Amino acid sequence: MQGENSLEKTNRINVLFDFYGPLLTEKQQTFLKCYFHDDFSLGEIAAEFEISRQAVYEHLKRAEQMLENYEEKLGLAYRHEKLQEGLDQLEHEIGRLPSSQQRPLLEAAARLRD
Repeated sequence: MQGENSLEKTNRINVLFDFYGPLLTEKQQTFLKCYFHDDFSLGEIAAEFEISRQAVYEHLKRAEQMLENYEEKLGLAYRHEKLQEGLDQLEHEIGRLPSSQQRPLLEAAARLRD
């Protein structure tokens, strides 16, 4: 269960980072990339930047909170997820149409995904 929560958190932070990463400071971006993308430990990041593990932890927590705050205010990741779910459902329904009618609709749905 702990592993699942950790994986869910990592996935969430990565999604939020994709949307809001440029709004963070360069240091926050670097620490999040090292920890969540590259799977560095707190100790490895601390050694690389010559700071304490506690400082790394605090930088990460602050950056995570910033990402969550942006999502709470802007909701871009939520909207994106709902759009993808809607497109999945649309494509499923298109699949139920006669094949002669499917192609232009599937192409339009694919353009919306881009």
